[in-house]
Amino acid sequence: MVEDAPGFFERLRAEHGSVAPVLVDGDLPAWLVLGYRENLEVLRTPSRFSHDSRIWHCFKENRVAADSPLMPALAWQPVCLFMDGEEHERFRVALTESMGRLDRRGIRRCVTRSAHQLIDDFAGDGQADLVSQFAEQLPLRVVAQLLGMPEGDGPRLVEATRDLLRGSETAFQSNEYLMKALNELVTTKRAAPGTDFTSWLMTHSAELTEEEVAQHLRLVVIAGNENTTNLTANTLRMMLTDPRFRASLAGGSMTLPDALEQMLWDEPPTSVAPARWATGDTELGGQSIKAGDMLLLGLAAGNADPAIRPDLSVPMHGNRSHLAFTGGPHECPGQDIGRAIVDTGIDVLLMRLPDIELAVPENELKWVSHWIARHLTALPVKFAPRPQTRSLAAGSASASGDEAPSAHGLQSSGAGGREIVAGTLASPTGVGTPRAPWSWWNQVKRWLTRK
Repeated sequence: MVEDAPGFFERLRAEHGSVAPVLVDGDLPAWLVLGYRENLEVLRTPSRFSHDSRIWHCFKENRVAADSPLMPALAWQPVCLFMDGEEHERFRVALTESMGRLDRRGIRRCVTRSAHQLIDDFAGDGQADLVSQFAEQLPLRVVAQLLGMPEGDGPRLVEATRDLLRGSETAFQSNEYLMKALNELVTTKRAAPGTDFTSWLMTHSAELTEEEVAQHLRLVVIAGNENTTNLTANTLRMMLTDPRFRASLAGGSMTLPDALEQMLWDEPPTSVAPARWATGDTELGGQSIKAGDMLLLGLAAGNADPAIRPDLSVPMHGNRSHLAFTGGPHECPGQDIGRAIVDTGIDVLLMRLPDIELAVPENELKWVSHWIARHLTALPVKFAPRPQTRSLAAGSASASGDEAPSAHGLQSSGAGGREIVAGTLASPTGVGTPRAPWSWWNQVKRWLTRK
């Protein structure tokens, strides 16, 4: 486990340059891409660096044990995450065009209503943990409605997905519940399509099978939850602990979207994204890469590359050229909805609880740290107790002047509408049904050691 990931990355950069040799679980060789330009080169040239893990020489040489923690994340599966070219394009177009039918105002209404419901549960207490009671709950409550699930299914979906990602003793059962729920959703929408992502995906001209639809829904749920949860928690923590941030935000020189973008530069939800595989012998960052070599994408290290950010204290307001959502043909198609969930959810929180402040000294905050990300375990806050305002949540749409929402608070934007997509889909997660109670976020703790 790497406790100080930023320091580790900089030591590797000082010794090896923009591409460093590393070892992953089982002492298997890989390359960690640290440079900003080098990351983009890998992301944008799938002809040289493929998503197809079947070409990894360690797989071909049977060097990866069947029970290796790498298997759920890297074993090839028939979803867009492991495909290039026409196969990938078929799924990608279906996903983005289906999400493109969602209306921006409907999505924000959905976030607003869900955020109010969560805040109602603790507003009268005068205290809360914004990780467990807000950041971990909001994304999937919204995503469940985007998929066309009944609103009441959101809390159980959150519970199962969090359990799956923690890799607990019941993770396998939680995955079984998740897939059962998604397969039932597909069956329901086949019989009675609605104005939701699942229905549009099923009726898309790409003609996905029901299994393909269910597996991509699982990808949306898992990837969208983890990254958006981390981004929400990180942004809230900075707002509550960094006096420069709070002063800037209050003074009007930094909008909430600006603040969110700064966090995507400074602390992206995913630090290292596996993986790409070299299709042939090539060169990258002065290193000789051989056919079948695996490359890990150092997103956080690339964002901090001195070649593009010589002074990390300089604000990056309005600059969206970070690597937080990767890039190239596999760039996260759900980044707009991820941003909408975070900035709308936090905006509602600040409106409801403007006097919110950290309830413990900053140095008492704790993280679960490993090389892929840093997860804040809790964010205790205090504020003046307030009565519940469920009527505000229910009436937020009409108060804004928007049209009445559909059953899930969503509207179709029509064929000519602005493209809005949901979930953070291009996240480095294992997307097939696991054969054992493994968790991506626990697996990767053992991956990276210095070579």
